[in-house]
Amino acid sequence: MGSSRMPISLRSSHSIQRAKSVSPGLSIGIDLLRNIIFLLFLLRWTRKGALKLKGQGIIGTAIDAYVTTRRLLYSLFLRAPVVRSKVQKQVQESLAKIEAKLIPKEPGLSRYLTLPKEGWTDDQVRAELQALANMKHTSWEDGYVSGAVYHGQDSLIRLQTEALQKFLVSNPIHPDVFPGVRKMEAEVVAMVLAMFNAPPGAAGVTTSGGTESILMACLSARQKAYGERGVTEPEMILPDTAHAAFRKAGFYFNIKVHLVACPAPQYTVDIPSVSRLINNNTILLVGSAPNFPHGVIDDIPALSRLSCRRKGSLPLHVDCCLGSFLVPFLSRAGFSTTPFDFGLKGVTSISCDTHKYGFAPKGNSTLLYRTSVLRAYQYFISPSWPGGVYASPSMAGSRPGALIASCWASLMSQGESGYISTCHAIVGAAKKFESAVREHPGLKDDLQVMGKPSVSVVAFTSSTFNVYDVLDGMSARGWHLNALQDPPGLHVAITMPMVGAVDRLVEDLVGVVEEERERERVRVAEGKGKKRETRGDAAALYGVAGSLPDKSVVVRLAVGFLDTLYKA
Repeated sequence: MGSSRMPISLRSSHSIQRAKSVSPGLSIGIDLLRNIIFLLFLLRWTRKGALKLKGQGIIGTAIDAYVTTRRLLYSLFLRAPVVRSKVQKQVQESLAKIEAKLIPKEPGLSRYLTLPKEGWTDDQVRAELQALANMKHTSWEDGYVSGAVYHGQDSLIRLQTEALQKFLVSNPIHPDVFPGVRKMEAEVVAMVLAMFNAPPGAAGVTTSGGTESILMACLSARQKAYGERGVTEPEMILPDTAHAAFRKAGFYFNIKVHLVACPAPQYTVDIPSVSRLINNNTILLVGSAPNFPHGVIDDIPALSRLSCRRKGSLPLHVDCCLGSFLVPFLSRAGFSTTPFDFGLKGVTSISCDTHKYGFAPKGNSTLLYRTSVLRAYQYFISPSWPGGVYASPSMAGSRPGALIASCWASLMSQGESGYISTCHAIVGAAKKFESAVREHPGLKDDLQVMGKPSVSVVAFTSSTFNVYDVLDGMSARGWHLNALQDPPGLHVAITMPMVGAVDRLVEDLVGVVEEERERERVRVAEGKGKKRETRGDAAALYGVAGSLPDKSVVVRLAVGFLDTLYKA
């Protein structure tokens, strides 16, 4: 049966006619949708740009753009084949030094990479534990370590050990099985709340440390903003000196972090800059009492006023992890202080480490809230899990009740009078060291105290030579101090073991500074000028870190360092 086929030329024209016959309304609708999407995109980025200009100003935005461009160009430079191979070689050399320092090669040191075929006797285990305790280390016992160990006296350690033994198998996740642990945990929270002038209805939790306390405070603020205001792009504003755990919270919980400069000579957060950055996406303001780098307390009353200015009050977290059991007792120990706690209306949460100047064993901290409603925002509850209704107050599920017991024992054994006494001793020693840096003839011309430290930390820098060379010189004399960057500096966190070692610390610092002066004099005499190559590991590392616009090399070194910690 035959059929008549349409010629190709006619079919093409017919298809065109059919295409043209598409509804004009549909075509207009597609164009309209495309334009709406474009306008929404444009509006979104225009709004972001406006908020950036509002928060950073024209000059700040231009500087930020310059820094970003410089970082990008330097990153491209590092990817060039010749440069990349050279950088890789230097990174590997640095990591080899780190590994040699951290992984001991002492004679007779055994390594255990698999389970023993037969279990050891108790005496064998004890002998090996003693050998591990005796490994070469910086002498914190004699006060040579900044921070790290905050009490360490035998009598308190014995009491803590007894508490650990009594509750070694306990787990707060089973309050009916271990009612004593539940009672002690609640009492620890209540005691710390009372220290910070908490109002009726205030609440809190214990955590594994300051980082978890800060993470939970940020999570609570994020969930509050989402639940009450529908914020889906949360932002928080913090001093650039605030603890790194806030940046970790931003990384973990997808919160945009705005860093506000803490300029010299005060090194406290710039309040007008904080105010400009506040917008509808802001979920949290942060202040430190004191900050870790310089031991300076931010202007918490001013931050509180900013918090209260917003309708419904913007959450304000005060990080008192380092100040812990010192700042609340400053006035009663005879030192000046400034308002920082729940006595300020805007303060909604406070983190306080009981394992620092509360002298509890490591793994203890508290997070305090103005209301129990704020605390509930950090809870995790799964009502439909097949294993039963699951609820936990913080990151962990199972937790060591033994640490809670030893924390409770520490607080009860010290009491208010004990903490006032140790506050007087520790802060007094810090004031003594600060005065030496400012006034000692062998120090005052070369070292400068950073800000006005008011608690236990004293930071200093140098206007005459590389301060990291001072760090290396002090390390060579057995001291373990803390390096700072942006700007370069060192700090000393006075602890109970250090109280009796301050005179020795000053004496060694004077000696190291004189050595640096002598090296400068020799170089000038030799016609080489004052500027010279760095000598020690710290000077080299922080010198590189401070000079690189792109920090990827430093990140690689840090990753290598962390990897080294797990090499058996």
